[in-house]
Amino acid sequence: MSTITIEPATPARFEDAEHALTGGGDGAACQCQWWLMTGKEFDTVPRAEKEERLRIELGTSPTPALIAYVDGEAAGWVRVGPRTAQSKLARTRNFAASPHPWDDPDVWAVTCFVVRREFRRRGLNARLLDAAIAHARANGARVLEAYPIDTSIGTTPTNNLYIGVLSVFLAAGFREVARPKPKLAIVELDLTQPA
Repeated sequence: MSTITIEPATPARFEDAEHALTGGGDGAACQCQWWLMTGKEFDTVPRAEKEERLRIELGTSPTPALIAYVDGEAAGWVRVGPRTAQSKLARTRNFAASPHPWDDPDVWAVTCFVVRREFRRRGLNARLLDAAIAHARANGARVLEAYPIDTSIGTTPTNNLYIGVLSVFLAAGFREVARPKPKLAIVELDLTQPA
């Protein structure tokens, strides 16, 4: 049986972050910067600069992400932090139905999951989400919000699941608060309630 641990993404773990991000999907090109830039900026900034921005960001506190390790190998990644630090969220029309003001610093968001291909189907997303909840709670978040895909409706390409799967969030205690598109939900977890 494998040993799974979840650790904060820090500058000392930058190479592990890169390993987790580059094992499938768009993580290598994105460098988990999608929610931090305008669309135009994202399209014009080269990967090396995105990588450097991520390196700098990992030096901030609280850390904006967590890394999952399977038997010591970096296997997965989750971005979690204040919505105000992920500026593209407020400009995304599909998320306008959020019940919370966009300038509320106590509302955090889980916005990106990456699991390396060889570690998929082992429940890492659920483990990463549990750790993200604990991280948000420990750092004073009042509400944790997310924008997952409902995979019970039709098929979804794997690359589009980076924002999470609805069933994983519901199993973790989140409640659906809006459905801007048939497959796209807005969910939240009240962190003021006991765990």
